[in-house]
Amino acid sequence: MGGFFGVASKEDCVFDLFFGTDYHSHLGTRRAGMAVYGEKGFDRSIHNIENAPFRTKFEKDVHEMAGWMGIGCISDYEPQPLLVRSHHGTYAISTVGRINNAAKLTEDIFKNRNTHFLEMSGGDLNHTELVAALINQQDNLIDGIRYAQQMIDGSMTILIMTSKGIFAARDRLGRTPVVIGHKEDAYCVSFESFAYLNLGYTEYKELGPGEIVVITPEEVRTLAAPGTDMKICTFLWVYYGYPSSSYEGVSVEKMRYECGAMLAARDSVEADTVAGVPDSGTPHAIGYANRSGIPFSRPFIKYTPTWPRSFMPTIQSKRNLIAKMKLIPVHDLIQGRRLVLIDDSIVRGTQLRETTEFLYQSGAKEVHIRPACPPLVYGCKYLNFSRSTSEMDLITRRVIAEMEGRNTDLPLTEYTNPETERYQEMLNRIGKQLNFTSLRYHRLDDMIQSVGIPACKLCTYCWNGQE
Repeated sequence: MGGFFGVASKEDCVFDLFFGTDYHSHLGTRRAGMAVYGEKGFDRSIHNIENAPFRTKFEKDVHEMAGWMGIGCISDYEPQPLLVRSHHGTYAISTVGRINNAAKLTEDIFKNRNTHFLEMSGGDLNHTELVAALINQQDNLIDGIRYAQQMIDGSMTILIMTSKGIFAARDRLGRTPVVIGHKEDAYCVSFESFAYLNLGYTEYKELGPGEIVVITPEEVRTLAAPGTDMKICTFLWVYYGYPSSSYEGVSVEKMRYECGAMLAARDSVEADTVAGVPDSGTPHAIGYANRSGIPFSRPFIKYTPTWPRSFMPTIQSKRNLIAKMKLIPVHDLIQGRRLVLIDDSIVRGTQLRETTEFLYQSGAKEVHIRPACPPLVYGCKYLNFSRSTSEMDLITRRVIAEMEGRNTDLPLTEYTNPETERYQEMLNRIGKQLNFTSLRYHRLDDMIQSVGIPACKLCTYCWNGQE
């Protein structure tokens, strides 16, 4: 995943850019960067943030960089923003999205014999560089942005900073958000709507799907009108979005309360306390407790002072160990208790199984698992939510493969409908494998109702495979 922030101001923008970008640190764990434009032209800095947070790595840069325009990003993958020199002039570019047909696009560009690409470590291509190469196929930036978004299989939201202004282009179907803030003599552009509030900006507008604007210190001008079709990612509310954010006017924290409440409305489990897996499971658990009347508690606490989210190794076994080491039990709230434990989702299941074992070892009598979303059955085609390279990393798909044996024509719709026997058997097997006392997932229709946006405007591909 990733996040971005940009500022166009009549005064130096680096302070706002630094803190606005820092407010996106929950969206990425690998790379971060800032690029500015001022009297000395373009300047840029990129750092690895795997072992130290954004603020620590960029403390020196913020005192040395200067400019009245800037863009910054947090990324789980490629280094960015990039500085590009082309027939459009010099510009800085940052992107958020996913390119499924990168190999084909790269091959087509090579056939034109007009570019090359720098390899990242591991031999991968920088997808932001690929987006720039696509943009450079056209005569102007606006046509280039449209062309890139049309050619990409996946999704792509783009920020481009030139000497004249910052171009912001939301993905054609609005899978990720873009919001504009305003204060005297400055505008900002942000992924997260809360990122500019403490910097003195107020909400100006939220870009529609496919909308392209140019931002200067004086104005925000629409260059391409928004489309009518939208498929914003529902998982932003369930997990990835920060609690104080809102997307399409819907509060993340409020949605999670509603989500937990609707999960409780269909449940009849008898328990002593409700708890959430920190941090994103906590608001879902509060909503569940408020609706069910079962008291909310925090039987384990995430230790964050020296275990920031940004330090998560790429080796899965080490990630699992660190996730476990972060959780500190409160034995007086666990011993002899029947717990309802709510997590935002179950992906591989490894960490939640270890958390459940940890609760049993700490004296829990029962652990009932209630994920705040339906079973994840399909890998995301539109956003880089996970480093997984195969859908078989999903515990649902592994269990389905066990159930179906050699039957390669898997009837996956049977496993996404909570009314079918196959769905119930899948849940039974997952619960048994992960050693849960009981397992009940949230229903897709209830989760969509918790958001409050028409289903046709929400992307639910990872749950039902519908594009």
